[in-house]
Amino acid sequence: MAITVSGIGSGIDIEGLVSQLVAAEGQPTSVRLAQKEAGFQADLSAIGTLKSVLSSLQDTVSALQDSDDFLKRSAISSNDELFAAAASSSAVAGKYKVEVSQLAQAARIRSNDFTSETEIIGTGTLDISLGSDSFSLTIDSGNQTLAGIRDAINAAEDNPGITASIINVDSGTRLVLSSDKIGAANAITVTATDDAPLDGFDLTRLDSANLTAIQPAQDAIVFIDSQQVTRDSNSFSDVITGVTFTLLEADVGTIETLTVGLDSASITGKVNDFVEAYNSVSETVNQLSAFDAETGIAGTLQGDAGLRNLQGQLRQALSDSVSGLDASTLASIGITTDENGQLEVDSEDLNAVISNDFTAVSKLFTNENGLANRFDNLLDRYVGSAGILDSRTEGLESQIDGIGDDRERLESRLVVIEARLRSQFIALDAFVSQFQSIGNFLTQQLASLPEPNSINRN
Repeated sequence: MAITVSGIGSGIDIEGLVSQLVAAEGQPTSVRLAQKEAGFQADLSAIGTLKSVLSSLQDTVSALQDSDDFLKRSAISSNDELFAAAASSSAVAGKYKVEVSQLAQAARIRSNDFTSETEIIGTGTLDISLGSDSFSLTIDSGNQTLAGIRDAINAAEDNPGITASIINVDSGTRLVLSSDKIGAANAITVTATDDAPLDGFDLTRLDSANLTAIQPAQDAIVFIDSQQVTRDSNSFSDVITGVTFTLLEADVGTIETLTVGLDSASITGKVNDFVEAYNSVSETVNQLSAFDAETGIAGTLQGDAGLRNLQGQLRQALSDSVSGLDASTLASIGITTDENGQLEVDSEDLNAVISNDFTAVSKLFTNENGLANRFDNLLDRYVGSAGILDSRTEGLESQIDGIGDDRERLESRLVVIEARLRSQFIALDAFVSQFQSIGNFLTQQLASLPEPNSINRN
């Protein structure tokens, strides 16, 4: 690497001077680029914030487009330890007396005691049934132990849903068969045929005649308004239209109440979610477009035409009525706009509308030209794929990339300027050095001349 020595002739710090001049040359452009980049980054952040709140609002209105979600019914059990219930929009309001007499359950049966899981049981065939489905196993020397029979049952490809296990209890070792299907129709039966009765072993010890029920297969029994209902499941939805029951515990003689009603709380919750999401958008727009006259501080997007256009479209979407409805505007269901553009909900007015016409709020939002579709279409133009905000984001990112290119060009220009200045100062240094040499020579020559009148004195 070459070593540059400068300023020898003149004593001037050429390298320091060149550095300062180059820095002074590049500073205005560098500052201007930094300011432009900061502005683009601030705009980019503001667009990201705006897109976030608009996306949240779109998520909210998307949940308001299905009328079934609006018209939900509530189903309340007076004892949710015995049963629970859920109601769809097709359920009719009413009260029902419910008694859970019996839960549906799966069959479990066990063998008598054996000495261990390695005990030889015998050879032959086992025909095992689960309700109307059955499968057959051949028991031979390869699987005639209790453990071998267990494994053969579990591995059978045509097993309809029976699990075999072995438990060791105080009195001995037992084979347990469990069904994965509940209901009285799914009982487990075993027919054992021993093919070598004289070998000292007896496979018929696993025949149903020698097995004990741990838990019988049974249906659920529930009384609805004293009318018996029997089902092969603890969850069913074909008894009361639009109501799904889940039975949790049986308690014979205990009568509880199922109350099916209009779920007005769900409607008010959805409306309040919409109002909250819209107000978040409104607040963000106000902040980004604000100007404080006292401090002179402006919002990042103050004066932005695109933001003003969005604000106007949002307000228009709020104020336009939905044709063909009695409750055709937000104001008609108790939602008004304050001086800051924020929505306010009058709960008493909203509840009065719901009580008078349970479908009114649903229609206002879910009709083809309703508020939900209107807002969804509007917001999709802004936050959808390749929407307005994505386009603006791409434009800003491109401009930021352009600033990087400008910095590279500035750096290249400064390198050229630095080389030129250094060359000029080095030439100047050499010139000064030359004059200093001439001056020194003249000084020496003058010093060697005789002093005036020295000759006459001699």
